[in-house]
Amino acid sequence: MQLNNKRILVTGGAGFIGSNLANNLATENDVVVVDDGYLGTPENLDDTVEFHETSVLDDDLPTDVDVVFHLAALSSYAMHEENPTKGARVNVEGFVNTVEQARDDGCETVVYASTSSIYGSRTEPSPVEMDVAVNTGYEAPKLARERYAEYFANHYDMNMAGMRFFSVYQGYGGSEAHKGEFANVIAQFADDLAKGERPVLFGDGSQTRDFTHVDDIVRGLVLAAENELTGVYNLGTGTAVSFNELVEMLNAELGTDIEPDYIENPIPDEVYVHDTMADSSKMYEATGWEPQLSLENGLSRVCEQYQ
Repeated sequence: MQLNNKRILVTGGAGFIGSNLANNLATENDVVVVDDGYLGTPENLDDTVEFHETSVLDDDLPTDVDVVFHLAALSSYAMHEENPTKGARVNVEGFVNTVEQARDDGCETVVYASTSSIYGSRTEPSPVEMDVAVNTGYEAPKLARERYAEYFANHYDMNMAGMRFFSVYQGYGGSEAHKGEFANVIAQFADDLAKGERPVLFGDGSQTRDFTHVDDIVRGLVLAAENELTGVYNLGTGTAVSFNELVEMLNAELGTDIEPDYIENPIPDEVYVHDTMADSSKMYEATGWEPQLSLENGLSRVCEQYQ
């Protein structure tokens, strides 16, 4: 299935990843976005995108579509600790509600956001086949989505592709600006350094992330729908960089020389994911997807607005 001249729903579509996806798809498709405005802003969207300010928990969602990209979620550890019940409702019930309405309207293809956090802390690449575990209220509903997706795939023969993202970034010059403190650390660190401020690092800064540019994520999401995938897939680069290294790279890019400010990690050690790295071979084998943007080139894009 080629995504052109289709009607497509993106939930959470006014948020960071969602708006990048919606705007990309809108060049060739009729795109409708659902977003309650909690983490998204319609200012991220092109004029060609049809916007509905509503919750994925509502009845009568605009699900008469060919494909659903379900990205709506409470997307941080802090949000779930503040209100675990709300997190479960939005991230699990909202998912089931959206998919059920889409199924009733004849849609057979859903691509949804999961998370790489369920792999825990690993310095080796994490394949999708490995055992996963839940330690936080952020991770629990994402894993629940995968199980509900398995139900929809097995019981109703739907195409249900879960994408486990690895540390997605773009920078405040893109659609991350509205997220502020919830933006990826790349956006936050770059902005701090450009302002002459010390970026705040948890612990000793040795933690590592597999930083993946949103453009590569969008390509992966589109390929998952076009190939009508079912199951779970990683979207990451397979390369991990420490926060300390990241600050050094950003200093070099910006022409600054500012030391980080190290503070005690507010997230308990026993649940904090210290290291992540993707094994995206399953996605490559299924679709030919591999990341095209190196971290160096991605950071250059992030810092363009400050040059």
